[in-house]
Amino acid sequence: MSSTPDDADDAVLAKPEPAPSRPLAEAEPEPPIVARLVIEIRSDGRRTIARGAAEDRVLDQRVAVHAEGTTPLALAVSLARSLVSLPSLAKTLFAGALPGKRPKDG
Repeated sequence: MSSTPDDADDAVLAKPEPAPSRPLAEAEPEPPIVARLVIEIRSDGRRTIARGAAEDRVLDQRVAVHAEGTTPLALAVSLARSLVSLPSLAKTLFAGALPGKRPKDG
């Protein structure tokens, strides 16, 4: 006698026990926004251009960001240089990213 897919229907399957319920952990409130960065990346396969805007919410400043590169690494380096060349924005971005560090107001 050969086994067929219909033979599996004859087996009794035990219903799994429900997992014990427990309260969901509450998410920690998010810290305030200190900076915002919006970048658009365009590429035709030969060169890549990244441009956008950076906003320092602490100092209420907005600046344009522009970078170009022929490889992803070259673009990343160019973009990093563009951001670091903005002293007040770089300070806010990096200070906000470090644990326990907060940018000073004013």
